[in-house]
Amino acid sequence: MGDLVRYPQCGCIVEYLEGNAVQIAMVVGENGDRLRLLLPSRRETTLSKNRILPWAGPKYSSETSRDELIRLLEQHKNRRDELQEAINILDVWEMAQGELGQAQAQWFAELVESDPSIDLIAAHAHALLLCKTHFRFQPPFFQIFTAEEAEKRLAEQHVRLEREALLAGGRNFLQLLWEVALGRRKLPPEPRADESSQDWPQPAICERLEALLRTRMLSPYDNDSESLWLQVSRGLPDAPQLPLQLLLAWNKVPVHYNVWLHASGYAQGDSWWENERTAVLQLLAARDQADLPFSDLPFISIDSATTRDIDDAFAVERRGEDYVLTVALSCPVLAWSFDSGLDRLVLDRGTSLYLPEMTCHMLPECLGTDGYSLLQTKPRPALLVQLAVDKNGVLTDCRLSLARIRLAANLSYEDCEQVLSGDQTANNPAQPYAEILRCALSMAKARQEERIRHGAVVMEREEPVLHLEGEGEETKVVLEVKEPAVQAQLVVSECMIAASYACAKWAASVGLPLVHRTQKVNLPQEYAGVWREPERIARIMHSLVPSVLDTHPGPHAALGVDDYVPVTSPLRRYADLVNMAQVVAYLRQGQGLFDQASLERLLARLEQSLERVAPVQRMRPRYWKLVYFRQQGDKVFYKGVICEENDSFVTVNLPREAMSIRARRQLFDDRLYPGMPVRVRIGKVQPLWNELQVLEALPDDNGVEASASR
Repeated sequence: MGDLVRYPQCGCIVEYLEGNAVQIAMVVGENGDRLRLLLPSRRETTLSKNRILPWAGPKYSSETSRDELIRLLEQHKNRRDELQEAINILDVWEMAQGELGQAQAQWFAELVESDPSIDLIAAHAHALLLCKTHFRFQPPFFQIFTAEEAEKRLAEQHVRLEREALLAGGRNFLQLLWEVALGRRKLPPEPRADESSQDWPQPAICERLEALLRTRMLSPYDNDSESLWLQVSRGLPDAPQLPLQLLLAWNKVPVHYNVWLHASGYAQGDSWWENERTAVLQLLAARDQADLPFSDLPFISIDSATTRDIDDAFAVERRGEDYVLTVALSCPVLAWSFDSGLDRLVLDRGTSLYLPEMTCHMLPECLGTDGYSLLQTKPRPALLVQLAVDKNGVLTDCRLSLARIRLAANLSYEDCEQVLSGDQTANNPAQPYAEILRCALSMAKARQEERIRHGAVVMEREEPVLHLEGEGEETKVVLEVKEPAVQAQLVVSECMIAASYACAKWAASVGLPLVHRTQKVNLPQEYAGVWREPERIARIMHSLVPSVLDTHPGPHAALGVDDYVPVTSPLRRYADLVNMAQVVAYLRQGQGLFDQASLERLLARLEQSLERVAPVQRMRPRYWKLVYFRQQGDKVFYKGVICEENDSFVTVNLPREAMSIRARRQLFDDRLYPGMPVRVRIGKVQPLWNELQVLEALPDDNGVEASASR
């Protein structure tokens, strides 16, 4: 090992690190602590002695010619490269690991040869420097990592390399996808497995990029992916729903993809409960086996013509000037097992979802739309809430009981409205129940007036029905505005509010804890009443706060009641299911299933589910309305009413479309005021961004041709 030099001087071959790579050179001069080096490129450079790596040699005569020195440098470099290629550094690590914690390059070379050449020592040093997962260079030693440390560093290296590859191949591809999303170019054909493409990254990169986009689409604030996303999306605009737009451009999600539903984790279809089939069959069996008295009251239900999950019905009769109202509520809880597998699945859903493209039921459909739905002529278990209502609409008595019922009829709002409006068409299914409907309407009007006396705010707003025709890019949104069934809807709403209010009072009298819906806000007395004008409704809405679920009783300001428990929709809402179970348990056993503390824990879990699902029900119908506006084009004027205005913006309500939109104030003339009828023309619409642009606003007069209006 005589060619290993401890203190390199003129004629000695040395190595140093430059740009994280080993460089070879020949010392051709000294000046204090600096060396003058000749490089293989024939250039010269100066370097501090402390940068020379601790393996130097061999040393040649200072009389050697420059050409010969260059030849010697190339010869040793090539020799070292050849030796390095033959070294299995992991085998070296296996031999060294456990022997000692650190060693110099010479020691590792001696594991192979007892008297290694300087070239072999340098070759080992090169291999050790490259294997950063198993060794760390701390001059003049190489630290030897333990197996645990090496495994950890290998994992970190794998992640780092994947990240670097993703950044290298992903940035340009995302830029391409954004160009596709803007319609500036088409997506290039994806290359076959045996092809390469300048536009497309490698398949593994594509797979990771898609996973990242899906993560950011469903969890925009995911901390684990935040740093990587910021790097790979550098240069792209901070556009709303950017990951979704890129996936759409990539054809990785379908057109009109419901990102809100996917993000909520709410399972579509009717297969989510299949693993709990035994529990479902037991619930169906309990429906028929329950020992319940039969009620022969002529119950009828009023719902939309397409409704399948019918969970409430009523019967009403006059007693002199007063009324006896009996509300029948579907009772799916006779054998319901809380905290069972099925219950946890239903609790995770929290509510049914009614969307233009689909209905997602809270319960398995064999229970919610069939087995426990109050279907005409089918015997069903029910909770009966019998109410005495005086001529002024005041509830004077309440009795709760369980019974088996058989509905006389399932009626639609439209048919009932015709009867209540005086239409005596013979083939109207609601005609045989005309007297019951008129009696129910009289009672409902009295109840509504009583609630208004207690501050109730009734806002009559019609929501259009959205129909979707076609699929994918060919989907067309049809907006249908039906004649409002005001009287029929009044009957149903007052029956349900009365039943919920009465159950709250009954529960308080027996000390039964329930889930209440409260709205604790003081409203001006002048807000009490029935309101239809959009500008009045907008003003009132500013004073309201959202109602909340609570385990403690409290007033519901907008309903004008001092207590309210949701119980009338146990097939559609989990809170109602819980309350139904509490009431039924008390009627059968003299005590509820839950005490106050356990009810609070259950409500906390339910609120998490409802918080996940709420954006779906709020955003998806609005998305389809925006698609509708976009499909109409930018030449159509829509009738609206000004609701609010300030120095910058004007809020316009479109009653037919049931949408409030905002426009720049300068589009309007100086006459504007809340309640002023206008016509607006809408231009650019971005459904995914929940944005639209008002291009023009005109007073609603003869200046706009009727043929151009919607």
